[in-house]
Amino acid sequence: MAKKKIADLLVEVLAEAGVREIYGVSGDSLNGITDSIRTREQIQWIHMRHEEAAAFAAGAEAHLTGRLAVCAGSCGPGNLHLINGLYDCHRSRVPVLAIAAQVPSNEIGSGYFQETHPEHLFTQCSHYCELVSQPEQMPRVLEIAMQTAISRRGVAVVVLPGDVAMRDAVAQGPRLHFPQPKPNVCPSDDELTTLANVLNNSKKTTILGGAGCAGAHNELIELAGKLKAPIVHALRGKEFIEYDNPFDVGMTGLLGFSSGYHAMMNCDLLLMIGTDFPYQQFFPEKATIVQIDLRGEQLGRRTKVDYGLVGDTKTTLRALLPKLEQSKNDEHLKASLEHYQKARKGLDELATGETGRKPIHPQYVVRVLDELAAKDAIFSCDVGTPTVWAARYLTMNGQRRLLGSFNHGSMANALPQAIGAQVSHPDRQVISFSGDGGLAMLMGDLLSLRQLQLPVKVIVFKNDSLAFVELEMKAAGILDFGTDLHNPDFAKMAEAAGLLGLTADTPEQVRSMIAQALQHDGPALVEVRVSRQELSMPPTITLEQMTGFSLFMLKAVLSGRGDEIIDLAKINLFR
Repeated sequence: MAKKKIADLLVEVLAEAGVREIYGVSGDSLNGITDSIRTREQIQWIHMRHEEAAAFAAGAEAHLTGRLAVCAGSCGPGNLHLINGLYDCHRSRVPVLAIAAQVPSNEIGSGYFQETHPEHLFTQCSHYCELVSQPEQMPRVLEIAMQTAISRRGVAVVVLPGDVAMRDAVAQGPRLHFPQPKPNVCPSDDELTTLANVLNNSKKTTILGGAGCAGAHNELIELAGKLKAPIVHALRGKEFIEYDNPFDVGMTGLLGFSSGYHAMMNCDLLLMIGTDFPYQQFFPEKATIVQIDLRGEQLGRRTKVDYGLVGDTKTTLRALLPKLEQSKNDEHLKASLEHYQKARKGLDELATGETGRKPIHPQYVVRVLDELAAKDAIFSCDVGTPTVWAARYLTMNGQRRLLGSFNHGSMANALPQAIGAQVSHPDRQVISFSGDGGLAMLMGDLLSLRQLQLPVKVIVFKNDSLAFVELEMKAAGILDFGTDLHNPDFAKMAEAAGLLGLTADTPEQVRSMIAQALQHDGPALVEVRVSRQELSMPPTITLEQMTGFSLFMLKAVLSGRGDEIIDLAKINLFR
């Protein structure tokens, strides 16, 4: 009987830990691992067209399942391609293990073909990164990496030379056999009593919740009811907070709208729960601020904090609620909800599709998708304007999920995240909101949809520009430059790749094309020609932004580009 190799041991340990897929691109330094996967049924090799897409896909799986996901890259350029996707996983705090293959161990340090030093390169986007140079290190190093990724919610990297992977294993099986620990973390009783007194004495409390509120929806709603407090959510908290929430007043921040901003700026106490919302200019300056977070290092990181408590949301709120008095003052809540209803009405009025009017408003596209998509659909959205429209027009219901590069802000995330979502959830409807710039950047993985037979639906917002970058330039008073995209016919390219390719050029085509794509038994792409000049107004506009936009209009006219001003007015004012 053949002896077990290090590669066999690695795959065995991952399989016993519940890993079912490894995303990557094959290469000679990975041959031992891929050959071991070939002979097993427990783990699939998910063949991608780019390692960056593999990392994004693994991150999507980890986000949706909460379990460890794995990606791999061959030596040198192969694993270097993983870095951007791994940065996104790390900043999104999802447990991902990356296997970075290395050149032959006896050549390390000689400037060998494709030689790099992954143990240095990956340190900024991982909690753990170590080189395996001897069989005796396995499976201990691998298990430490896995446990670190799971417990610290981030990336861990194991660097493995191809020749070491082919050596005989010393250990014969996994060392760890315990289930994932699930501790409850709660502030002390004295801290909770102090917090309860502060909250009971507040007249106008607003709650700002983030992704840390996952799994604590009932407790959060009960808390808002006791405090008569409106709830503002950060983008990563949308899927966990927005649904079945009578206290919801929307988002704030650059992608939010005025009601969330109003609720925060007019409170006398802001209660931050499970959020690391980054934009300092959207925090109130005079309010008392309380922050509850599982990670103590985040307390006070974004704004001044008067009371900071370390605890997970569910455990902390369960312990806090019995100490709270029922508030009878609902003036702040009523005012915030009225403001939200007006803001919501204004946004909904923008999501229209007038017959024969071109180009199409992108808000209308998302509104139609929101109506037609399955109740448990999984959405991914590219950065920029697709994220804006998803944040404002997708309805969460407790079953739907939303993926994006919300912390790292990387282009081209939506398609590979959709791949990871579909691989790990084969029975769910998966829809990618892809910008034309983002899709073009990693368009090769359209071929992965066909090769893997994944029924992902790709909606391409085609405006022939890096539209959000242009908005930023306009706000700064700069004439847009370097943002034009000379795009192909994406629908025809999808057809050439073996997908169903559809095009919507007019508003009346949007619903029928999207419906046809959603009903198609296989991967499909719908190219929608949307307005390039659509403005996504932030919840508040600074004097600098107004000055910058006025300066842009003046520069546009003086440079002979006054037609842009007319287009802006047609698209955004005369509706």
